[in-house]
Amino acid sequence: MKIGVLALQGAVREHLRHIELSGHEGIAIKRVEQLEEIDGLILPGGESTTLRRLMNLYGFKEALVNSDLPMFGTCAGLIVLAQDIVGEEGYLKKLDITVERNSFGRQVDSFESELDIKGIAEDIEAVFIRAPHIEKVNSDNVEVLSTVGDKIVAVKEGNYLGVSFHPELTDDYRVTQYFIEHIVAESKKANV
Repeated sequence: MKIGVLALQGAVREHLRHIELSGHEGIAIKRVEQLEEIDGLILPGGESTTLRRLMNLYGFKEALVNSDLPMFGTCAGLIVLAQDIVGEEGYLKKLDITVERNSFGRQVDSFESELDIKGIAEDIEAVFIRAPHIEKVNSDNVEVLSTVGDKIVAVKEGNYLGVSFHPELTDDYRVTQYFIEHIVAESKKANV
């Protein structure tokens, strides 16, 4: 399958590497027209306000709001997918969740943790950098996949997967592989 990585900012190369390690083709997405070429899209981390500005500038917001393309958001990408953000309105509104930005603290509070992620594995290495968390799941359609303490850090809803951390900054590509081989693959089967 062909999986795109929104290449406006963030760890694009690292995500492309995980896609390729999963046995699929990764494509850096810089233009809206390229969305027609892919089966799924990864929205990488970075700074969510900057990411939204760039998405507006290059026409991605409207295209993605109106798209049924499976999407996987990591860190800032999770914020972009959320229905609601504490203190502000959501952006793409694909995941029916409320997210709180930087809820684990500042850059100096970054940490790594081993996570049990439902349906994927019990030993996923996760890197949290100025990470958000999912404060609230707003619908029974959203499945909580993992937590750190009492904070939700991974969810799935239909064609959408969102995580608070950066799986691409480790050598463990199982979260990306899960997105492709379960969420994207299921979506393709449903649309055949």
